[in-house]
Amino acid sequence: MLLSDKDIQNLEKKGYRFAGNERHAAAKVCHWTRKSLVDEGVCYKEKFYGIQSHRCLQMSPSIPFCHQKCLFCWRDVLITGTTWNEDFDEPKKIIDDCIDAQRNLLCGYFGNSKVNMKKLKDAQEPNNAAISLAGEPMLYPKIEGLIEEFKRRDFTTFLVTNGMTPSKLKNMETEPTQLYLSVDAPNKDVYKKLCDPQVDKGWERLNKSLDLLSSFKCRTVIRTTCVKGYNMLKPEEYADIIERSNPDFVEIKAYMYVGSSRERLKLENMPFSSDIHEFAESVAKLCGREIVNESRESRVLLLS
Repeated sequence: MLLSDKDIQNLEKKGYRFAGNERHAAAKVCHWTRKSLVDEGVCYKEKFYGIQSHRCLQMSPSIPFCHQKCLFCWRDVLITGTTWNEDFDEPKKIIDDCIDAQRNLLCGYFGNSKVNMKKLKDAQEPNNAAISLAGEPMLYPKIEGLIEEFKRRDFTTFLVTNGMTPSKLKNMETEPTQLYLSVDAPNKDVYKKLCDPQVDKGWERLNKSLDLLSSFKCRTVIRTTCVKGYNMLKPEEYADIIERSNPDFVEIKAYMYVGSSRERLKLENMPFSSDIHEFAESVAKLCGREIVNESRESRVLLLS
């Protein structure tokens, strides 16, 4: 087990609540879940794809495991490892504990005079799982079992992957509702500098996963986190990647200067809304797509 008691304590101070006995899975109430409960806005995923922010469970089965140490990641990448040799909890236990944790974290809202009480009652029964809180979910040995268990409970599932496990993606029989593939560089050089892969042939692995995208029956999305001064260049190379992999949607999103990323990057690396618009328009034009939606609060644009 990679996480020490001190690591656990630090993460719990940040709002994480661990699930299971092995301390590799956790839930954390999303900023937009809290906003939605008091009718002060919703996540861009609600605006783009129709999920309900107040009923979304933000979680991960693999907090301490990831193949990359991305400069822009708001998580503490110093606590992650690339291989999973430890014991692990079963999907049912993880989900039960994550739902209980979310309910406990939201219990204070019953005393909040600003809360939308109908939403708060609905939130006790989440129905969408954002499998993206931290770490790389595909490293969890029973990731398909996790998706299956969520489906059994009538959840929609949004799974985010860094593309470092193309063989597991290729052999997936149980697909999520929506599969996100993070593509944060137009080429190998930028990828190595920005994503800092901890495994061999990271760029080659990512491209193998990109080649698999069109074989999925679920909704597929390429997501690019734009970091000013690092990866907002070569729009024609991003366009080539998009044309080749042919996802249903592309999200072009601004890096946000928050969390542990502030130890690695500077405030000026966070793009303005105008920067994101200009870059997204360049990419869209080159790959024959259009900007069909946007969330100004999250600085993200949707290409289709």
